[in-house]
Amino acid sequence: MNNDIELSNSHLIDENGHKNKNRFPQMRYPRRSSRKLFIGNVPIGAGSPISVQTMTKTKTSDIQATVAQIKRCEDAGVDIVRVTVNNKGAAEAIGEIVKSVNVPIVADIHFNYMHALKSIEAGVAKVRINPGNIGKVDRIEKVLSAAKERGIPIRIGVNSGSLEQDILDKYGYPTAEALYESAMKHARIAQDFGFEDLIISVKSTSVPLMIEAYRLIAERTVFPLHLGVTEAGRIRVGTIKSAVGIGTLLAEGIGDTIRVSLTDEPEREVEVGKEILRSLGYAQRNVEIISCPTCGRLDVDLFKITEQVEEAVKDIKKPMTVSILGCAVNGPGEAREADIGVAAAKGQGLLFRKGVPLRYVPEEDIVSELLKEIHNFQPEQ
Repeated sequence: MNNDIELSNSHLIDENGHKNKNRFPQMRYPRRSSRKLFIGNVPIGAGSPISVQTMTKTKTSDIQATVAQIKRCEDAGVDIVRVTVNNKGAAEAIGEIVKSVNVPIVADIHFNYMHALKSIEAGVAKVRINPGNIGKVDRIEKVLSAAKERGIPIRIGVNSGSLEQDILDKYGYPTAEALYESAMKHARIAQDFGFEDLIISVKSTSVPLMIEAYRLIAERTVFPLHLGVTEAGRIRVGTIKSAVGIGTLLAEGIGDTIRVSLTDEPEREVEVGKEILRSLGYAQRNVEIISCPTCGRLDVDLFKITEQVEEAVKDIKKPMTVSILGCAVNGPGEAREADIGVAAAKGQGLLFRKGVPLRYVPEEDIVSELLKEIHNFQPEQ
């Protein structure tokens, strides 16, 4: 077999002659300091792991369908699930849903304070409601008192598409300052009643506007922040917009929990959210595949190899990186950077484990040999 792929692993040695264990250094701002709250057993803020949320898309009154959808999201690795409680049927169903799943449930409430009270009584872990939208002072007080008694935080969620008319009249159109002012108006109402366990979101379909608004909140408050680009679109466009908006803020140290909003199944939102966190080094809970885009130098079927490996490892919950590269120019260096890697050229591949070259294998055996190494790999504790 022709061994044309360079075997050197000298780049893994640092300038002092020591082995470089940090093969993927993450360049991030320090995490913003925020208050620590709990959504069920999930910590939010104060440097806690960034959690991934989604929202069910079934009719909440259909308990069986809603629970089944949440279970699929659990399998995808969701941390928190939001459920709309928008009518009497949903309010009657929420308690059974809470008891049937293993993740904290957030009740999404608009305007009707009784739905909030019933959801709190049913055992939800958080309520999403804007205090200023539920009417009379006594109604606001009842909801806040019930939430405080149960230790349930409230998320104030402001969207650029539903700003109050007086704020729109003041600013002329949705701006970052307008989103900030709306969120603070609702926050002050809660604080006036002695309620401080607030999480804030200031979402927009405009990525630049969303980024600017969250920066204002982050600079001026210590509230934990729920990040998201609202109504982002279908999987392709929505993933890009969410990755740019959420990813930019996370890279700056801003954000405590995220939700990717896609016109797709909620488990897809979870998958994209997890991938955003992994790309920034904030999460690595399963096998991450790194593969080259390919070019004219490619002389193995890298598309087929990558597809087969991705399918085979999708359910493996092992924190590790696997590089699948298709040329002798960049391939060896990139493959060394992963826990397990292969650099392929001229009908063969060179396998690496933790930067150390192992053996050459013919193209037809690359998938099986990679999978063997993946299954045998033991992540560092």
